Amino acid sequence: MAVIEDVRPLGSGLERSYEAYVRGRLRFRVTQIVYAAFSLDECEMGFAFPKEERAALVASEPHKFRMPSPSEMRFNWVRSDLAALDPAEARELVVDAWRMVVPRKISRAYDLAHPNGPG
Repeated sequence: MAVIEDVRPLGSGLERSYEAYVRGRLRFRVTQIVYAAFSLDECEMGFAFPKEERAALVASEPHKFRMPSPSEMRFNWVRSDLAALDPAEARELVVDAWRMVVPRKISRAYDLAHPNGPG
C-alpha cells in the first residue's frame, strides 16, 4: 500500500521538479506543467500518462487505475488509487510522469544516475 510520503521525497528531488499546493492539494510540477497530483484526502494520485495508452492501462488493472474526469480527458492524465499501489510502483509512475515533461537529456541523465530505477 503506497502513501503520499512514499513519493514526496522523489517528486521533490527530481531535476526541475517542485512541490506546489493548489487549494490544499499537493502537486508536482516542472515549470507550470503538473505531472502528478494528489487528492485532498491523499488517497488518490493523478499522473501524466500518454492518452493513447490510458484505456489499455485502465482495462488491464481497473482496481488500481481510473480514467480521468471528463474535464481532464483532453490531457495526458490517469488517476490511481494509492492504496492499490505498492510504494515502488507509485514511485515508478511518478518518475515516468516526470519523464513526459522534462527534456530527454535530463531523463537520460536520470537513467544513468539511477540504473535500477527509482526503487
